[in-house]
Amino acid sequence: MPDRRQEILDAALALADEQGLGAVSMRAVAERAGVTPMALYPHVGNKAALLDGMLGRLLADLLPPVTAAADHGRASGTTHGRASGTTHGRASGTTSQDWRQRLRTIAHQARGLAHRHPWAATLIFSRPSVAPDAVRVVDQIYAALIDAGVPDADVARVERLVSTFVIGYGASETGGRFSTGTLNPRGRRAQLAAGELPAHNALATWLDTPVDWDAEFETDLDDLVRLVEAIASGSARRAAAQVR
Repeated sequence: MPDRRQEILDAALALADEQGLGAVSMRAVAERAGVTPMALYPHVGNKAALLDGMLGRLLADLLPPVTAAADHGRASGTTHGRASGTTHGRASGTTSQDWRQRLRTIAHQARGLAHRHPWAATLIFSRPSVAPDAVRVVDQIYAALIDAGVPDADVARVERLVSTFVIGYGASETGGRFSTGTLNPRGRRAQLAAGELPAHNALATWLDTPVDWDAEFETDLDDLVRLVEAIASGSARRAAAQVR
């Protein structure tokens, strides 16, 4: 028997891919799904719940595949969701992958998500992560930061920093912020007198060099990992000083 809720979310996602997030309304989704608008409500509640469902479906792609152990745990009631909550560091005593690699994997997947669905960043930045799969993605990042040694009090803050960078980078690529527009950097500088842009003119050689966005993303991730390490090591030094 078909899952009507998933069919509705499929219709909403396809509509957003074709026409943008602004085209998603209960009426338009109903028409796309081949039902009446009132038929949507038992499955998605209202427009806000529909958007939350779309967000959850998008972010589900960032979760690791379900393992046999996770399936067994879900059946026995010891885990929840698509990924076991007992596969990472301090929370479980086991580590399947280095926290750096886990952060990088999520970052690459999130960037890919922004490329596949250019409208996704608008939805992600406009709604809290309340759908189950959205919460599970955040939990994956929390787990990596805990394993990195980030103090518990700072984990949520650092997660917001990481998520905002990754999603914002992908959105800047797909939304046009990283494009040159109708003028190259030199042409943009030429619109103003040289004295008005001293820093731009000092950096002219570098600003005129074409950007490899893939390489820049990797370098940014390196910097992000070092920042997480610095936060963790600073906490460790403070703790050691207090012991002495």
